Amino acid sequence: MLRRLRETAPAGLVPLAWTFATAAHLELLAVRTVLAGHVVMDVLLLAFAVLSWDDMRDHLVLRAWLGVIVVGFGVTLVGTYALAVGDESLARLTVLGWMLLPALALLYTGRVLPAAERASLYTLGGALSGVGAVAFAVGVAPVAALVAVGVGQTLGILVAVVEY
Repeated sequence: MLRRLRETAPAGLVPLAWTFATAAHLELLAVRTVLAGHVVMDVLLLAFAVLSWDDMRDHLVLRAWLGVIVVGFGVTLVGTYALAVGDESLARLTVLGWMLLPALALLYTGRVLPAAERASLYTLGGALSGVGAVAFAVGVAPVAALVAVGVGQTLGILVAVVEY
């Protein structure tokens, strides 16, 4: 049961995380709430990395995603710190980190997997996430950027859950 949860839970957690990030950007959530969300993400990412390490380290694509989880854990810890001390610039860098890490992994996944495994959908998800990251980084339509990233990354995780 735990294995199935690890395989399917991200399909709900990814869109939830980007909805949460968008709500935080729109100041619909208190900083304290966002900080609590980061602490939960810290715990979930660490648990996922530890529990999935053996399953993910031997496959090229899964190893790339394990890297996203491990590096993303560090990025999320930085975001937790940024929220705790009120460092808005560091918090924005955290969001940008979570935009770019999966974008790169999605593009890599799309390049490595055969077309029969819906590689083009991973590439599309990576492209949406990358475009959103660039828009966010330069301050162009930040809400639209967050939505683009959320849609791109959700597409990627949904394809992964359906395919595997």
